[in-house]
Amino acid sequence: MNLKPTDLFAALANDTRLRCLVLLREQGELCVCELTHATGSAQPHVSRHLAQLRELGLVADRRAGLWVYYRVHPALPDWACRVLDETAAAVRGQAPFSSDAASLASMPGRPSAPRCA
Repeated sequence: MNLKPTDLFAALANDTRLRCLVLLREQGELCVCELTHATGSAQPHVSRHLAQLRELGLVADRRAGLWVYYRVHPALPDWACRVLDETAAAVRGQAPFSSDAASLASMPGRPSAPRCA
């Protein structure tokens, strides 16, 4: 993977993309519906930003039935993983990141249930 530092930092400069990346780094893999619930954003808004992250090679996706799941790309360079790890650790207790995690933890009907929220 040939990720340019300017692409990573441009992605991190957007609130929605940063919130999604922090959640994905901490949770592993999440459905679009989980990300929309956690961030309180509309599905088209989150999907557009996830598509941008996918185009940059920062996230990978997989389909499972009706759901699309995202995760931090497994081939992300080590330096980029360290940036994401440090960023996630630094913002973990700050709003809106702490409320994103709490909202996700309390989400009813997560994708493992028959219907997603």
